[in-house]
Order: sequence, then structure tokens, then C-alpha cells
Amino acid sequence: MTLPVAVIGAGPYGLSTAAHLAARGVPTRVFGSPMVSWREAMPAGMLLKSTPSASDIDAPQPGHTLLDYCLEAGERRYESDWDVIPVETFAAYGQWFQRRLVPGLEQVRVTSVERRQGGPGFELKLDSGEQFAARAVVVATGLSGLARMPAELAAAAPGGPAEGVPFSHSSHHRDLSGFAGRHVAVIGAGQSALETAVLLVEAGAASVRVVARRRGAVRFGAPPDGQPPLRPDTPFGRAWSLYAFSYHADGFRRLPPRTRAYLVRRVLGPLGAWWLRERFVGRVRVTEGKRVVRARLAEGRPVLTLAESAAGPESELVADHVIAATGYRVDLGALDFLGDSVRARLAASAGGPRLGAGYHSSVPGLFFTGLPAAASYGPVMRFVCGTAYASPRLARAVAAL
Repeated sequence: MTLPVAVIGAGPYGLSTAAHLAARGVPTRVFGSPMVSWREAMPAGMLLKSTPSASDIDAPQPGHTLLDYCLEAGERRYESDWDVIPVETFAAYGQWFQRRLVPGLEQVRVTSVERRQGGPGFELKLDSGEQFAARAVVVATGLSGLARMPAELAAAAPGGPAEGVPFSHSSHHRDLSGFAGRHVAVIGAGQSALETAVLLVEAGAASVRVVARRRGAVRFGAPPDGQPPLRPDTPFGRAWSLYAFSYHADGFRRLPPRTRAYLVRRVLGPLGAWWLRERFVGRVRVTEGKRVVRARLAEGRPVLTLAESAAGPESELVADHVIAATGYRVDLGALDFLGDSVRARLAASAGGPRLGAGYHSSVPGLFFTGLPAAASYGPVMRFVCGTAYASPRLARAVAAL
């Protein structure tokens, strides 16, 4: 009997990997809620920063692009670089992709992955109570459990985000209408922070202030006709460096760990989309060059102590709520379904699992894709278009086991 391969996660990377494995005839079980982060961890009305050409979930056969979905569903066609995709449309596209190519998706949670005793492969437990063996495991859990909350805010809300606690992460809010009439501070300067701030204003917030630690951090990209000429085109824009990151990601893992960590953090870093500028300027207040050094509650309201440096002069900002739009950080400790026998052999490097060719980790038969793979394969793994690079290679490596 051939043991199946287990794919944990049903976002773009999990679904794309599963589709490629199926096309190779590899018995596969896929677990998760389809597109859950896109459906539940992003505010209603949010728009994708990526262009339509960079928003396709890679499939092993034609007919499964975003445009194919729009044509079949009778939705507006998103195909030009000037077209901006609503998150709801993209989530529906992912669910359509799943129904067509991963129809056997099991919407249960994997609670434990341990190495098999006395043989290769893994023993998995599900929250349904089932236990089964797999010859390989692909971790494609996306953003789940990786929301980055600044330590200063976490210290002010030691119990974590909860009802009535005025500190939260942007991924905790699907509906922003509850902030109508309230004063909100948003920490961060990336697309998530700037768009969340705009959506708060449009939801009727009394005031919204973005707090960014670097001066000049609040910036917006150039529109499609403002791209530099005579440079190679990529899903992210025209630049030789972006071409290398997009199409030669395997070479990225051969760079020194510190260099990889720096590039993942800085390349394609915080920058607002070109189409957001008009909605932002003049409507959202901005405090730049200030970092949060402390946070506390005073009469139920959050008070942020801001300073240019740890030893610099301080000022205070009072709000009704503080939202940390500070992105996500890979934390292997957050992958609590990985058992002790797996963690004991899992090597880390540059802030993520150390991966070799084919996205194989140091644990035989254990693979990672999507955001956790960015530390080894570069910033393209933070974006949907990275499925085109990762999924065929990963599926080929798994099939060769």
C-alpha cells in the first residue's frame, strides 16, 4: 500500500501544490479551510496590491487563471495592470480553483505530525480523531498564527487580543464598521497599514493616525505607465534584481543567511499601492520617525509613548484603539502541530526552516512552501505569483521520494 502525501493548508500555495501532486498521480490528502486567511483575516473592501498577471494560482494545466474564473463566473474581467482586484473576488477565485482541482479537500485540522516509529514517513492526528500515516508532509499553512504584534503592544495586552482589549493586529478585523466615531492609531507603513487606515476613514472613524518608525516611510508606488523602461518585466515591476528573485529563486538559498534575511525583509518592503495615494493623502494623519517605546491603558484608552530613539525625547499619543498592521513573521514555534520528534531534526536558517532543493527541509519527507520558505527561496515566496516557481518543483521532489 502506498502511503499518501499530506498537504497542510488550503490557501494559494497549498491548493497549487495539491493540484500539481494530483497531476503527477501522487496520492494526496489535503487539509484546511479553503482561502481562510483571505476570507477572514483581511478587512472587507480591501484590494490586492498585486496586478492580475501576478495573482494567478499556478496549476499544472491551462484554464485556471483569475481571468478564467472571471469568465466562467460572469465577474468583471481583471486583466490589465490598471485593474485592481477586490479581496473578495480573489478569495472566490481560490475557492473555485479548489472545487475544480482539489475537490477532495478535507476541512479538518491537523493537530499533530510526528515521525513514524520503525519506518519512514509520519504519523498524523486530526481533530476528527482520525490517525493515519503519510510518506511525506507539505506545510503550506500561509499566514495562520504568524501575525507579528510589536512587543510593546503585546506587553500592554498580555492576554492577547480579545473583546474589549484596545490593542489588536490588522488580521483580527474583517469588519471595520465598529470603529465608526472612534479615534484609531495604526502602527506600520506598508500596504496593509495604509489601506487599513483608509478603510477606517471610509468606515466613519473620527480620526485615523498612521505611526511609522522611519521618516519618509509612507510612500506610494508608481502607476503602470511610470515603470522604468528597458528593464526586464516581472510580476512586481521592471528591475533586474526583481527578475532574479522571481525566476531564479533557487539561487537565493545559496546566499549567506544574514544576506538572505536582509533581502527578505527589505526587497519589496513597505510601499503603498499607486492607486491608494489619492484615497490616503489629506484624509489620514501621519506621524513618521517615531517608534512606540511603551504602551499602557489609562481609563480604558490606549496611550502610546513615542520617541525617535530609545534615549530621545518622548511624546504621548492617546487613541480609542491601536491596530498593529505590522505584517507577519515566520515563527516555527507557532506551527504547534509539529511534534517533538519533528522539531528535534528541523534546522532553521535566516528566520525560517532551512530548505534544500525542491523545498525539502532537514527532516526527510517534510517540505515547506509559501511564507515559511521565503527565508530560503526569497521574497517571491511572500506573494501568490510565487506558486508558479514553487509548486512544480516541490511536486517533482515529492514524487521522486
